[in-house]
Amino acid sequence: MLKKLEAFITSIGSILSIVLLIALGYILKEKNWFSDSFSGNISKLIMNIALPASIFVSVLKYLTLKSLLSLTGALVYTFLSVIIGYIFAYILVKILNVPVGRRGTFINTVVNANTIFIGLPLNIALFGNESLPYFLVYYVTNTVSTWAFGAILIGNDTNDKDKKGATFNWKKLFPPPLLGFIVALIFLFLSIPVPAFINSTLGYLGGIVTPLSLIYIGIVLHNAGLKSIKFDRDTIFALIGRFIFSPIIMLILIKFGSDILGLKDLSIIEIKTFIVQSAAPALAVLPILVNEAKGDVEYATNVVTTSTLLFVIVIPIITTLLGRI
Repeated sequence: MLKKLEAFITSIGSILSIVLLIALGYILKEKNWFSDSFSGNISKLIMNIALPASIFVSVLKYLTLKSLLSLTGALVYTFLSVIIGYIFAYILVKILNVPVGRRGTFINTVVNANTIFIGLPLNIALFGNESLPYFLVYYVTNTVSTWAFGAILIGNDTNDKDKKGATFNWKKLFPPPLLGFIVALIFLFLSIPVPAFINSTLGYLGGIVTPLSLIYIGIVLHNAGLKSIKFDRDTIFALIGRFIFSPIIMLILIKFGSDILGLKDLSIIEIKTFIVQSAAPALAVLPILVNEAKGDVEYATNVVTTSTLLFVIVIPIITTLLGRI
């Protein structure tokens, strides 16, 4: 009981830290610390330098070739859940007629989670370091899904009249964050050593992703006004997809995967890890991706902010339900 209480307090603390950073961006913008071009510069810095560095360091830090190969069976569950999520989100976009500029954000909110910055510390707090290999299975799936497909959806979903009707841009197939992931896998498979000073430098760069992303959200929130935090139709359905549909699909796959699809049986800790990660909030970098694509940044900011705030309520519900497994 005490351990569960400590994990709950830790998870609440991590969420409050995020809220405080968003508030900091809002307050500093209110005090005119930032020029109008500052948020755009943050966006470029994170997308092109800091985020690729963060992904590169994280993959080499948390993954080994042995762990990657030994966990391939569990990848089927996570990739299937992602594929089903994309199909469900796409159908919802069509049914709800989600406007251009919001569609990429909507689909990404339903499918992709903030695993590395919220999911990882939460998972360790709830289940300990022994859950790390299973977290990495979801992390790899989420990373590939986000940067190989999700980012492309956002990049081609734009309100910019100059970009409407544009043909597919092959450069978007390999955005800098995905290149960081691919390069890390090459280093991993070929066992290429990374000099300590290079690893430290990239680690420092990667460390600015979360705080700057959240400060950026605060700035955009200020520009939009606090009234931008609203539960409109598109936000509500995106949140339902993130917090209800995604965990349920994962649970169904786990429950029937081995019997119907012949998938490997998962341990209790694998099951709990996958469900927790599938219910994590929307990616903090969504507003930055949307800004780069000239999409609806206010909507992306609203989804990220509301999903992060609601996660404070979702976590105790998830932990209570997991206690029955």
